[in-house]
Amino acid sequence: MTKPLSNRVAVVTGASRGIGRAAALALAEAGAHIVALARTQGALESLDDEIRARGSSATLVPVNMKDFDALDRLGAAIHERWGKLDILLGNAGILGELAPITHIDQAVWDEVMAINVTANYRLIRALDPLLRASDAGRAIFVSSGAAHKATAYWGPYGVSKAALELLVRTYAAETVTTPLKVMLLNPGPLRTNMRRAAMPGEDPTTLKTPDDLAPHILKLALPSWNETGKIWDFRQEKVLTPQMPV
Repeated sequence: MTKPLSNRVAVVTGASRGIGRAAALALAEAGAHIVALARTQGALESLDDEIRARGSSATLVPVNMKDFDALDRLGAAIHERWGKLDILLGNAGILGELAPITHIDQAVWDEVMAINVTANYRLIRALDPLLRASDAGRAIFVSSGAAHKATAYWGPYGVSKAALELLVRTYAAETVTTPLKVMLLNPGPLRTNMRRAAMPGEDPTTLKTPDDLAPHILKLALPSWNETGKIWDFRQEKVLTPQMPV
């Protein structure tokens, strides 16, 4: 039986754990070759073993997402090897510090913006020609409800996700006449290390897992997906259209 992502190439950032790892395995099981980005070589090698066990293959890219020149080199390497990219999952992100805005150090602010926003801009810039070269390019970026809530003490993370959402929606508007589909994904609270750090007193068994989310990411990555510039909300399991203020 032909797998739905056979002969397709997918870049997954933050692929070594959590949402990225679960998504990478789901995409691989559907037949995609995974270009897996993460900081930790050992965790990437463990992911590679699981991908191979599922009958697919991976290219491992140990990288810090703040190394923007490395992201440019990634685009060049994918162009040389495949000449196109079918799927981009921009998942890597950090929480930063939960504190009043006035207490946030500049270094913390800069790191959150670099990883959560600027790295995704650089990925878009580097990989856009490759996504356009696909017959059904799909770009998916992981956002958060924090982008819409203005919650006290969540300033750096919430601001970064709000900026990411406008970045992605702008990219979707600029590619609306092409076969490329660009989506945001709001996973809601999941059983991840980031959630544990943000909510240390929460019972993790009450939360869904990245494995629960992974089939929905796969759906957004399929050539049959036809929405763009919108948000897939996992908790509601439906597409949301961003609304202008009344």
